Amino acid sequence: MTPPASKTAPRAKSGILDIQAYVPGKSKAADPTLVPVKLSSNENILGCSPAALAVYQAGADHLNRYPDSTNADLRQAIADRYRLEPERLVFGCGSDEIFALLNQVYLEPGDNIVMGQYGFTAYAIGARACQAQVRYADEPQLRTHVDNMLALVDERTRIVFFANPSNPTGTIIDDAEVARLHAGLPGDVILVIDGAYAEFCTERGFSDGLDLARTAGNIVVTRTFSKLHGLEGLRVGWGYCPEPVAAAVDRIRLPFNVNIPAQEAAIAALADQDFQERSLQLVQTWRPWLIQQLGGIGLEVIPSHANFVLVAFPQAPDRRTAAAAEAYLAERGWLVRGLKNYGLPDHLRVTIGLEQHMRAVAEALAAFMKG
Repeated sequence: MTPPASKTAPRAKSGILDIQAYVPGKSKAADPTLVPVKLSSNENILGCSPAALAVYQAGADHLNRYPDSTNADLRQAIADRYRLEPERLVFGCGSDEIFALLNQVYLEPGDNIVMGQYGFTAYAIGARACQAQVRYADEPQLRTHVDNMLALVDERTRIVFFANPSNPTGTIIDDAEVARLHAGLPGDVILVIDGAYAEFCTERGFSDGLDLARTAGNIVVTRTFSKLHGLEGLRVGWGYCPEPVAAAVDRIRLPFNVNIPAQEAAIAALADQDFQERSLQLVQTWRPWLIQQLGGIGLEVIPSHANFVLVAFPQAPDRRTAAAAEAYLAERGWLVRGLKNYGLPDHLRVTIGLEQHMRAVAEALAAFMKG
């Protein structure tokens, strides 16, 4: 039987079509014959732990099974590694899903979130999907500004999001400032500390926020296996929450959101200290080298505590702009991240790669700046 014709088409709810979809880093060059080096998405250039890869490949033997919905083994491995209570952990298909779940649990139409001017766009996408408002705090010197964030908090604020180190800037605030931000929030406002890049920061006075969250009733710290551990393709994220928050999130979390190979590979990756040390050493060696080289050719590089650097180009009407530099590098097989959609049209973000990658990018940009 043919259904009756409808005079109207299905409509997305108010505000959905006004959301700007997430724009990932480029992965292909315009020239199809060119195999580029991708330095646009902050991926681990070393790949992943050999142990994690072996476990993942072995997981093909049980693809016909549903995964453990409680993530029991991974839950215990993370709890043991970081001395956390297992029942306070939540898991997501990347930490992005955890942000979306928190928004879904705590936001109603007319509520708002507060985030930094240059904060990760996934925070805002999830909030707007719940018909909530997004308030952006100015970030002078490209850094989270505690007073500016607190000034935007009102009776309809439900969540405050910030990353430490921040993406895409790579900047941090120290423990004292994080504590001040938390102390300035009402008890019913959740402070989400996105620690996707926390392992890369060795600055004194910085910690990942887990210790502060242990005794707080309104802090959620999120982490991911997509950066240091190199499991970007498996999408494994976790969050450390107050127990009531974890219980609420688990009520709406899809039951099998982290697949079996992903769970098992994450456990193996967490245990592979050698791979983690090699990954950190690579960044700690070539990040300061790249900053020095680019500074030497007249470019401003924002001090970074992550596995990337943010490069500022002159705001001039000539051809040596960030957009022109991005195109120049892409033509030569080096893909970096333009940041116009983050409100930083004069900046490029460059992931730290191998020695030969960093030397080649530095040489290419030096030639570019000479015109």
